[in-house]
Amino acid sequence: MTTQRRTDALSRERIVAAAVEILDVDGDDGLTFRRLAGHLRTGPGAIYNHVANKSELLTAATDAVLAAAMTADAADDVDMVRAVALVVFDTIDAHPWVGTQLSRVPSHPAMLRILEPIGRQVQALGVAEADQFTSVSALLAYILGASGQNAANARMLPDTDRTDFLTSVSVGWANLDPGEYPFTRHIAQQLPGHDDREQFLAGIDLILAGIRMLGQAS
Repeated sequence: MTTQRRTDALSRERIVAAAVEILDVDGDDGLTFRRLAGHLRTGPGAIYNHVANKSELLTAATDAVLAAAMTADAADDVDMVRAVALVVFDTIDAHPWVGTQLSRVPSHPAMLRILEPIGRQVQALGVAEADQFTSVSALLAYILGASGQNAANARMLPDTDRTDFLTSVSVGWANLDPGEYPFTRHIAQQLPGHDDREQFLAGIDLILAGIRMLGQAS
């Protein structure tokens, strides 16, 4: 029995696109060159002609996904930061492995696609040079952390109704000891109806409010 092979030209772009498809289904652990070769109906050797190893492939796949998504445009500085943040949030929500790659390799080339526009807007808000790195780092840490946690939550409960799950957690919070957990009991009723994207943007706005104050003080 023979395996049918592709007759069209294999390219780096096609390999990366196929890797993204596998990563979206099975994550980092599911991506192997043997599986990728089968997906592309070619031999592993042909893939190695375009990509040296899995690390390079993951880097290329992450960059490709973010590059395709980073088309955000906005009217002013704050809107641009919010737009970029939402692109990252939605990208990691759709491709959870992207968040893992960005967190695992801080020097990842794809990070520059996030860092550069945010950094420019922080500068445009008038933040003093000494405070710019800290301001951008705070935004990046929140964007990647919150986006990654949102995607992780979705993966943990793929077949569970979100509202039902949050309602059950809310009931548990409401029944906690009032002396030990007064605040948690107080906010329990807000849990089931909250919107993840709106809450994410509210966090961005809180950080930006502090950054604007730095700019005004400069």
